[in-house]
Amino acid sequence: MLSEERIILMTKMTSYEEHEGKKNVAIGKYFRSDYLAIQVLKSVASATLAYGILFALFIFYDFEAFIQDIYKMDLIAFAKNVLIWYGVTVVSYGVLSYLVCSYRYLRAKKSLKAYYRNLKKLSSLYQDSPGRSRKGL
Repeated sequence: MLSEERIILMTKMTSYEEHEGKKNVAIGKYFRSDYLAIQVLKSVASATLAYGILFALFIFYDFEAFIQDIYKMDLIAFAKNVLIWYGVTVVSYGVLSYLVCSYRYLRAKKSLKAYYRNLKKLSSLYQDSPGRSRKGL
């Protein structure tokens, strides 16, 4: 016998599984610290790559002037300045990534908790349906 409540709940759960459920299940497989560490490491690697590309573009933009001025400039001060900006870039990007990924993780866990609650509710609806005995289950 079909129950309207079960059909509505199953439709809602199927919609969740097909859309945001895939991402949330992938996130939910990790412990919070592991997920955040992986995501922050990926963002630090991306920030390093992006900083390297932007630095190369900065140097190659006016390469002739850079080569002419390289003998006049203080290379140690230039290197310190580049490293300081690299540190600021990577740290700020890492902190931003940590905050965004923490929010995503908490939202995914909350969503999965609601999904599992609906699974239990659906299971209890099947067990309480007429024509089924609880002894056999």
